[in-house]
Amino acid sequence: MERSTITFDEQGLIPAVVQHAETGEVLVLAWMNRASIEHTYRTGHITFWSRSRDELWEKGATSGNYLDLVSISKNCEANSLLVKALPQGPTCHTGNETCYYRPFDPAADLDIEAPVAGS
Repeated sequence: MERSTITFDEQGLIPAVVQHAETGEVLVLAWMNRASIEHTYRTGHITFWSRSRDELWEKGATSGNYLDLVSISKNCEANSLLVKALPQGPTCHTGNETCYYRPFDPAADLDIEAPVAGS
């Protein structure tokens, strides 16, 4: 099996896409560092690095909506992670099951016209 060390950015972070282990739905995109990955494996609860608070953030520690670790994979360039988890309640702080509940609207979000499908 090919082995490569993951690559953290200049702040010591790596992006982590969290996916529901059973449904495949993307739940959240967050950041991890070495300490958050180690904490995740120690506790079995997904733990991120909060860039805004500059501290470890164990998802669910306050709300009870933990993300239970199933597996972590790295991409081909070893510069991002795919974390598979089983959520214990909604993932988003808004109470939604996923953080990706709002549709993207190119006209409103970027002030551009969307391409016509099939052209």
